[in-house]
Amino acid sequence: MTDDEILAEFRAADALLEGHFILSSGLRSPRYLQCARVLMDPARAERLAKALAAKLPPDIRDRVEVVISPAMGGVIIGHEMGRALGKPAMFVERPQGIFELRRGFALTPNTKVLMVEDVVTTGLSSREAIEAVRKAGGDVIGEAALVDRSSGKTDLGIPFTPLIRIDVPTYDADALPADLAAMPAVKPGSRAAA
Repeated sequence: MTDDEILAEFRAADALLEGHFILSSGLRSPRYLQCARVLMDPARAERLAKALAAKLPPDIRDRVEVVISPAMGGVIIGHEMGRALGKPAMFVERPQGIFELRRGFALTPNTKVLMVEDVVTTGLSSREAIEAVRKAGGDVIGEAALVDRSSGKTDLGIPFTPLIRIDVPTYDADALPADLAAMPAVKPGSRAAA
């Protein structure tokens, strides 16, 4: 898929929003990608996952044994990536504020894991999820995401493959441009702002 085709999928799902948004990182942005909306159509989710799986470097794709994603945002795309790669899909969640494998999910030592996210902005959630998988015995060999909105700045310490990079400015709450400051802020994601 080309970048234009990927963005067309987001637009068709009304998943590319304009306004004043509070991201899960606490940063503010004039644009928001609501991946839950783009993934609510199973056929669209399958197309995007297949495109993302095809974009993975072969040396990573060929070694993946398990796909793991952080709950909530990564669960659907993680499941679809598992299907696209023909591998089991699990997720980590934060019942006490720290990611962990639950629900009977377990890894044998050194299981080769592909971490899958919906959107990466600062990489904080990804790094926390990667650490949880490592504590559970997994070897995270790469990360894939639908969207990298970090402007290519996020270093996860492992190879990172986004389906698309979307460079949208982000601002600290106390350093907003006047036009953004004049709009009411909305928190559209699944986590409270930091």
